[in-house]
Amino acid sequence: QGLRSYLRSLADRPLAASLFIGPEGGFAEDEVRLAREAGCIPISLGSRILRSETAGIVTAALVMHELGEMGG
Repeated sequence: QGLRSYLRSLADRPLAASLFIGPEGGFAEDEVRLAREAGCIPISLGSRILRSETAGIVTAALVMHELGEMGG
């Protein structure tokens, strides 16, 4: 599921969110399974592979934009 469609499907604005940035090759199947069992919802940013140095910043900015919190 994509980030935009997931955020727009929520009935209420989330109070908090945790972002997990994986390695370039993606998370291992066991890591994904454990995350889902813990209640995490996998979200895709599309087919682009971002550098680990910028992936967190980009993701946080996209979430803020979709929630209308960019101050504009």
